[in-house]
Amino acid sequence: MSESISFSASGEDAAMIAAFKNAQDNFKYFWRELSWEYRRIIPALSMAAVKVAFSQRFDDEDEPVVEHMWINEIDFDGDTLTGTLINTPNELTNVNNGDAVTIPVSQISDWLIIFDGKPYGGYTMQVMRANMEEEERTEHDEAWGLTFPDNGTVYVILNQDEKPENLEEHPMSKNMEQSFIEFLQQHPAEVTRADEEGYTLLHRETIAGNKTSVAILLQSGADKEARNNKGKTAFDYARQLNWQHLIPLFSK
Repeated sequence: MSESISFSASGEDAAMIAAFKNAQDNFKYFWRELSWEYRRIIPALSMAAVKVAFSQRFDDEDEPVVEHMWINEIDFDGDTLTGTLINTPNELTNVNNGDAVTIPVSQISDWLIIFDGKPYGGYTMQVMRANMEEEERTEHDEAWGLTFPDNGTVYVILNQDEKPENLEEHPMSKNMEQSFIEFLQQHPAEVTRADEEGYTLLHRETIAGNKTSVAILLQSGADKEARNNKGKTAFDYARQLNWQHLIPLFSK
């Protein structure tokens, strides 16, 4: 990573706190894109990473030391993320570069996807850029090798200006409709099968926000009341992640 791995974000820094909140609220779009990336034969993303707040208490410090560092190889179960730390801490000794970590969404401070040389996410990066002189901002962008949107704009999906309807559903979800129907016809047990953690396909497709896939599963007899080992239904995740376009499907 070209960017400094840690930065100050005190309780008085309203802009940075708002960036954290926006990154957490919109993390679902990061996961939606990454979940489709994992299904692609040819990768499309040159980077997909999440910035996480790690902390540690030291005897000589009144407050915990916090460092914001990046993780990749992300997985997400609707509640927590797992990934691999890809930075070396400046001060912390309780985590190291290469460690496998598990964190709640509330520890996310930012996320970044790079597709076709364009950044998506990067909330805290835009706040930091706004506080830089023009020359410093240019150096920052050149170090990343990216052209960030003007005026602090943060995009969360590909082609957001041209196709705002993609905010509701990923185009791959629509494009894969027929092949998903055929898959379930050939493997009907997948409609109700649960993994060792109790997640069904309905859980997973709901967490990823895939309206077409969720509708097909429900039409195929998926159990809306099926609960994973945490006691949650797919509908619980639709509400928890605020996938508003999915919620009506569960009332039919």
